[in-house]
This record gives sequence, structure tokens and C-alpha cells, in this order.
Amino acid sequence: MSAPAITDRYPSRLEAEQPPILRSEPVVWGAADEGPLAPPALTQMSEQGFLIRPSTVYDATVSALRSEIDRVPSQLGDDPRIIREAGSQEVRSIFEAHVLSSVVMDVACSPGVLDVAEQLLGGPVYLHQSRINAMPAFRGRGFYWHSDFETWHTEDGLPQMRTVSCSIALTVNVAYNGTLQVMPGTHRTFYPCVGATPRDNHRKSLVEQEIGVPSTQTLAEAAVTSGIELFLGQPGDALWFDCNLMHGSGSNISPYPRSNVFLVFNSVENTPQKPFAGYEPRPEYIAARDFTPLTPRSPSSI
Repeated sequence: MSAPAITDRYPSRLEAEQPPILRSEPVVWGAADEGPLAPPALTQMSEQGFLIRPSTVYDATVSALRSEIDRVPSQLGDDPRIIREAGSQEVRSIFEAHVLSSVVMDVACSPGVLDVAEQLLGGPVYLHQSRINAMPAFRGRGFYWHSDFETWHTEDGLPQMRTVSCSIALTVNVAYNGTLQVMPGTHRTFYPCVGATPRDNHRKSLVEQEIGVPSTQTLAEAAVTSGIELFLGQPGDALWFDCNLMHGSGSNISPYPRSNVFLVFNSVENTPQKPFAGYEPRPEYIAARDFTPLTPRSPSSI
């Protein structure tokens, strides 16, 4: 007997523009006494959709993570988990980073990371996705405005907004090296997108996303209402942001490279179903199918 179908509360990839949809789920699922985040931080996360946690990892760990940008591609060669910039072929992203690097997995399971994820999502979590992003100096291309949940819902089958991302800076993030930009408060509204999902869309979207992005008019209206803020931080600082927060980054034409580790925590109660607006689920290195809850690791090396 097949499992009952789950109602799609957030339809997207449509034939025509549809009005925005108010979010159904809470943003913060846990209480103040269930993790390291105090009430003011939880309130900020709930209202603005993002939170900056300085000095999340030590300098030595930052250096070890940064070295993985060169080590992993050199060992894997022509591997689909290595996404390269169009034209220059420089490394853009390394997917399934927690599998390819024990350092990344140690960070994901460390105090100040795993316990924050569990508090925000209200219980045990697993890694839906992980990657190391590299934006090289002068030629690093940006990521267009988007909600991650729109893709994770339509192409991976995540039914609810019960997923949170942690972006840990490996370099200085300044206004002119392509740092992340967010629209505070947009996480409370889902913006349906126009355009059917092409087959194997991930092959193109990971280099340049064109499907699953709101119209320019929608983005302009959201920016007027919410404003735009930049993530400005030092190596080791962490930006936590809700899965539905509108965000993006400009290209890096500065002489200063930017890189970060990107960890996507999902509640074990929000495991993927059949894609809501796609074909087959994306490969497991992009959307994990191992839902084993993460467990804490010793902080000695973090």
C-alpha cells in the first residue's frame, strides 16, 4: 500500500505568476532552555530570519577547512561533486563536503553548531546538504536571489520549512568581495516561481540558477519592504539563516577571494518526499537520503 500523498502547501514552478503564500510553520521550533541561543537571539531569528554567531570555530580549524578547497578537488579529479566556474574552471563548490572531509563533519557535529541547529529545529537533525563554496578573486560569479526552500521543496521533496543553513566564513567577508546579501523578514513569505523544472536541472543551476527564482518585480517589491543587509564577518564567524530567506551574492571582482563552509541541517521529522515540481530526486550528494541523526563530537579539535 503506497503512502498517502502530502499536500503541497507551497506550489511553485508554475505556468503563470501567483500571489505570495504566507508561511505555515514556525521559524524557531525549540525553546530558550533547549540550546545555547538566548531569547533575544531566538527572537531575531524568528523575526528577521537570520543570526550571526561570531567566532564559531577556531583559527586552526578555519585554516584546515580552507586547505580542503585545494586538497579535495586534487584527489577527486573529474567528479560531479566538484562544481566549477563556467569558463575559468576554477572550483565554485564542493558538494557532500561532510563525507569528503572529516574536518567538515567535525564542525557540523561540534558544540556551537549542532546544538544550535537542534534548538532552532526542535530536535534531532541530519545534514540535508553540505558544501564548501569558493569565490575566487576577480572572477568569482555570484548567486542570484533565491529561497533555498523553493528548490529543496520542488526538486528534493522537503515538505516543510523546517530546515536551517549555517554558513561559516573561511575568509574575511566584506562588501566588495561578493559577500552574502539577505532580505530580512522574507522568510515569512513564500514566493511561487514561474517556469517548469527541466530534467537534470541541477547540472546547470549549480553553476548559474535561472529556474526557481522570483521575478524582478517580486524581488523589487520584497526589497522595498524588507531592505537588504550584508553578512560582514571574520573567518570563523557563522551566519545562520532560515531555509526560506531570500538571499544571494554579487560577483567578486575584488582581489580578495571569499570562501565558506555551507551546512544545511534538516529535521529528521521533515525527510524528503517525492519532488513537488520535478522529476527524479536530485543526486544524493546534493540532497542526502541518509537521515541518521547527527551526534555531538569532541570539541578538542574545533
